This record gives sequence, C-alpha cells and structure tokens, in this order.
Amino acid sequence: MPSQRIILGIGLAILLIIGAASIGLDLKSRSDNASVDRALGILGKLSDMRPLLRRAESAARAFALTGDQEFAREYREASDAILPALAALIEAVKANPTERQLIEETKALVERQIAVNGELIRLRTAGDGAAVAALVGQEDRAAAAAIAGNLEKAVAEERRQLFARRAESETNGSFLLAIDLAGVALILILATVLTLSTRRSRRALQDSLSATQASNEALEAAVAERTEHLVAAHEELRLSAAVLRSTFHSMAEAVLVIDTKGEILLSNPAAEKMLRYRPGMTVELLSSLSTVFQADGVTPLPVNDMPAARALRGEAFDATEIVVRPVSGSSPVHLVISGRPLRDTSGAISGAALVYHDATASRETEHKLLQSQKLDAIGKLTGGVAHDFNNMLTVITGTTETLVAGLSHEPALQKTAELIDQAAERCSELIQHLLAFARRQPLQPRNVDVNATVLDIAKLLRPTLGEQIEVNSILEQEVATAHIDPSQLANSLLNMAINARDAMPNGGKLLLETRNVVLDEAYAQANPDAKPGPYVMLAVSDNGAGMSQEVLDKVFEPFFTTKEVGKGSGLGLSMVYGFVKQSGGHVRIYSEVGHGTTIKLYLPPARGQVEAAPSAAPPLPHGNETVMVVEDDALVRNFVTTQLQSLGYRTIAAANGPAAMTIVENGQPFDLLFTDVIMPGNMTGRQLADEVTKRRPGVKVLYTSGYTDNAIVHQGRLDAGVLLLTKPYRKSQLANMIRRALTG
Repeated sequence: MPSQRIILGIGLAILLIIGAASIGLDLKSRSDNASVDRALGILGKLSDMRPLLRRAESAARAFALTGDQEFAREYREASDAILPALAALIEAVKANPTERQLIEETKALVERQIAVNGELIRLRTAGDGAAVAALVGQEDRAAAAAIAGNLEKAVAEERRQLFARRAESETNGSFLLAIDLAGVALILILATVLTLSTRRSRRALQDSLSATQASNEALEAAVAERTEHLVAAHEELRLSAAVLRSTFHSMAEAVLVIDTKGEILLSNPAAEKMLRYRPGMTVELLSSLSTVFQADGVTPLPVNDMPAARALRGEAFDATEIVVRPVSGSSPVHLVISGRPLRDTSGAISGAALVYHDATASRETEHKLLQSQKLDAIGKLTGGVAHDFNNMLTVITGTTETLVAGLSHEPALQKTAELIDQAAERCSELIQHLLAFARRQPLQPRNVDVNATVLDIAKLLRPTLGEQIEVNSILEQEVATAHIDPSQLANSLLNMAINARDAMPNGGKLLLETRNVVLDEAYAQANPDAKPGPYVMLAVSDNGAGMSQEVLDKVFEPFFTTKEVGKGSGLGLSMVYGFVKQSGGHVRIYSEVGHGTTIKLYLPPARGQVEAAPSAAPPLPHGNETVMVVEDDALVRNFVTTQLQSLGYRTIAAANGPAAMTIVENGQPFDLLFTDVIMPGNMTGRQLADEVTKRRPGVKVLYTSGYTDNAIVHQGRLDAGVLLLTKPYRKSQLANMIRRALTG
C-alpha cells in the first residue's frame, strides 16, 4: 500500500507538471501568434509610410513650381497624415528599442522637412519666387536618404523578428503536442498500475481469510485494518482519477485511445468537436465520414498510411500533417497528428494513442500569404516582358499605320496591311492587360459615381450577354463615389460579366451589387493584402458552374483559363486584380462548384465631387520646333524621328542619357526633350530630365515608356506636372502629346 501511494503521488506530481507546461506552452504559442500579427501590422504601416512621404514631398515641389492649389491641398492632406502615422508607428514598436530609435529619428527628420515644405508653400503663395528658388536649391537630400534608410532598417528588423517568432512558434507547437501525448500515456500507465494494485490487494485479503479460521478476532481486526487502508487507497485513486479526467477533458487537442480492432476506448470533448466523433464510433466509421489527403490536400492518403494503422503497426510519429475533406461538403480541415503504440506487460501492442492538433487557421493564413507573394513575383516578371514587347509594338503599329495609308492604290495589299495592323492592336491590348496585372499601367483616376457606371454597363451587357442571361442590380442609393480610373472599372465589369456568361452556357442570372462597407482589423489580419477602412464594394455574382479550390488558387494568374483553346486569353481576371490592387483596393472571390461565383471589388472611396469626363481629343497637329529624342532601342528611335519629321519637327537623336548630356553640354538648341523612362546604364529618363532642366530651365519634357516604375509613377498615378506617352502609340497620339508638351 505505501508503494501504491508513492506511485500515485509521483504520477500526480508529474501530471501537474505536464499540465502546467502544456498551459504555459499554449499561452506562449498564442503570444507568438499575436506577435506575428503585430509584426505584419507594423510592416503594413512601414510600407504605407514611404508613399505618403513621397506624396507630400512631390506635392510641395509641384506647388512650388506651378502654384496649383490642388497640389497645396494634396500636400496638406499628406503632411497631416504623416505625423499621426509616425506616432502610431512609434507606439507599435515601443517594445523594440532599435526600431523605436529609428522611427523617432525619422520623425525628427520628417518634422524638419515638413517645416521646410510648409515654408516653401508659404513663399510660393506669397509670390516670392526668389526665396522659393533659394529654398529649393537647399534641398536636403541627405535627410531624405536618412529617412528612407531608417524605414528600410525598420522593415528589415521587423522581418527578422517576424521570421524568428514564426520559427519559435512552430517549435513550441511541436513540443506542446509531445507533452500532451506524454500526459495521455502517463494517464494510461497510472490507471493500469492502480487497477493491478487493487486486484492484488483483494487477492491478498481473500488468502488471509482462507488461511485461518481459528483466529476470528485477529482476522476481523486485520480485515478492519486492511479495509481501512483499502478505502483510503480507493479515495486516493478517486481523487487522482478526477484530476486526470479534468486534465484530459480540458486539453485543446483531440485525443483518441484505441484497441487493436480499432474500437475507441477513450476520447475527450475536443475529439467530438474537432473530429466529429460520437460515442460508439470506431476508427473505420470515423474515417468514412471524410476523404483524407496528404499535406498537399490533393494526393489521397493510402489506408495503410492512416495514423491509426501506423500506430497499431508499432510506429511512433510526430507532426504528421493530413487534410480532411468531410463528405458532407464542409470546409477541409488541416490536422497535425502524433501517435504512439500502447503495449501490455509482455511488450505486445495492445492499442494506440493519437493526438490531433487543428492547424487549419494557420495553414489558411500561410496559403494567402504565399498566393500574394506568388502574384507579386509573376507581376514583376510580366511587367519586364511587357516593356520589351511594347518597344517592338511601337514600331509595328506605327509602320503598319503608314503602310495602310500608303497602299490606297493597292486594295489587296492594303487589306493585308490592315490585318497586320489589327493583329498589332490586339497584341497591344494583351500587353495592356499584362501591365494592368503587373500594376505598372499609368492610371488616370478621378472621382467616379459607381452606381451610374454600373447602370451604364448594365445597358451594354443585356445585348452583349444574350437573352438567356438575366441581368439584375441591387444598388445602395447612398453609395460613396470611388477614386478610380473609370475606363478600367468599365473594362473590369465587362470582363467579369463575360466570365459569368461563359459559366452559364444554358442561361442564368447575373447580379450587380454596390454597397458601402468597412473592413475591420480582424478581416485585415485574415487577409494580409487588405487594409482596414471604408470601401465602396462592387460585387458581380452568377449562378453558374462555380470553381473548385484548385481553380480558385490560380484564377488571378495571367494566361490561366479553363476555357477551350481560342475561347479566352486568361487575362481578364488578372487585369481586374491588377487594376484594383494598383488603385489601393482589395479583391475577394467566393465560389462553390455547382452553385455559382461572386467576385467582390473593394474600391477606395473618393473625396469631393464626381468629376466630369474628359473632352474629346483635338485634331492631328503639326509643328516646326526641335525635339531631342532619347531612346535606347534603335528601331523605336528611328521610327520616332521619322514620324516627327513627317509632322514638320526638327529632330536630334541620342541612344542614352550620357549621349544626350553630351549634346546639351555642346550647346545644341532644342525645345522639347522626348525621353524613354527605362534605359540601360546609370541614368533613367527622369534623372536625365532633371539634369537637362537644371541647365536649360525653359526646356519642356515628355516621357514615354512601355513599363512605368516609381521614377514617374507613384501609387498608380503620374507625378504632378509629368506628361507620359505610353507605348505602343500611333502617329496621332504622338502628334497630340508632342503638341501638348510644347504648348503646355
């Protein structure tokens, strides 16, 4: 009996230690997850800070140069937001002395720059041109570089901490599973020891009663004493069992203890919630409720590799991940499982213990993050390819346009040239879609009445989609205006409607819906590419075939399509994705096979009134000024100079920035610098323009590019005062933009 109490005491102490360790590790894991969420939020704030600083700086300089009050308003909006954003950053990183010092230094530098820019605006408003020029000349580039450097260091530090916390969280999770499994094993061992001990005590008592009948009084005294000890032992056993049962039932992980036939001997409440286990079920019956896949969610898991089968074969394993798809159609569940075989006193396998951890939430977050990173990587590659194609298409579209005009006396050849021109135009449209996906197209955003746009497009959709498609709309009357490019919104609506039509070959219903919504912090944490705040929601829904999860994972990738060859380019939804993301919005798609699809666009709300649509382009103009053409592609350079000369202009050509600067230093006069933005070497088009305007303040500048980067475009908008002619372009577009640049 003393040995039994010692075993009980030791077992209870170990269980209490395991329970405390499990609770501690669980709290640590939750703390790590919260730290990861905070790190993602801080990275988002740091990412938002840089364009805000550039916007304030650009608006101040633009107002100093033009005096346009719109730039002054834009500067005030940006500068008013900067200091609160920095204060919020300081509060967010206060636990990290290194990051806090970096952000506080940045705040001091920014406050000084805001003071300088404020003085610049005040002097420009007062008309003191000389003071403005002097203050611009004193621009503190070192401070700007220090600000950018500090923000980069803060981002690097936060990413380092993020990766470290994630690794630590995974280690703690694995250790927690091991501790829980050890606790289950100890419970079973103690229960077995106590049961055997009780049986031995009863046999010993029976032997004592049978050994002698002569000493009744002594026997009765011995029985009384033994009974007293037995009652005490049973009470200790009851208390220990209560502690074990309470610990077992409070575990967050699901636990199953099975015998060699697959009968479930022991389970906890978490198993009923996580695995949908019900009393009386066997492992085989429980498995029949779902389809089990390997960790990739695609490859079926063989029956012999099921966790229960492995443990009953004698395998001990940890952190084995499977994906369970319920046959009822519920969402799939990611489970991380550890298992151990149970053995009897002879060493033979008598059963198995299995511990299940639900990792669905963390896997979904990882999946969304990987999808976002993959789309960003594809976008960078796509943008680079589009740049080179646009250079070639500029020459092709321009020369075919000349061929069509020059072959009026040869109808057959003219028709062939027109086919080439049409094919080049189609290529140009595809490239524009690629640039939209890559978020490298120069948008022309303005305040747009979303409801009016939807109604206009709906009128076009009814004859376009056919009578078999019923088009309906639910438009919130007080929906806010959105600050977006109206033509891109119209294209996006058409693309989504055509995709919906193709998903309903036998007819169906298309619903267009608008609503004001607010995305909260919880939504932003679950969707890393979304920012909390107010949005204008535009939804397009159909009751068509729907999409599987495998299709949904690739639906925004360029050139991915489920249509037959020749029926679609696979660029429709990728263009929609790029346009919305470049506009500062968010895209979410919901779909279920056999029930239909809903695509929701969350568009940034506008400030001020709805703007009028731009007027029609003026007729083709000519001129006699001198234009310096700077273009690294020889074919494009020769094409442009030829077209300009046909319009009456004199031309000077240079292959890159240094060659153009040599012409400037030699004193050769010209009226307009027409330069490509992206050029090889150490000088971009923007840097060339800055150097030229320093030496010749009166020279006008017109940029051209097939791929815009942050040299002249920020947050999808051209910098103030910048003119851009996007490749490929036709002769009429070239003529109008050259004239606009010279007279503007």
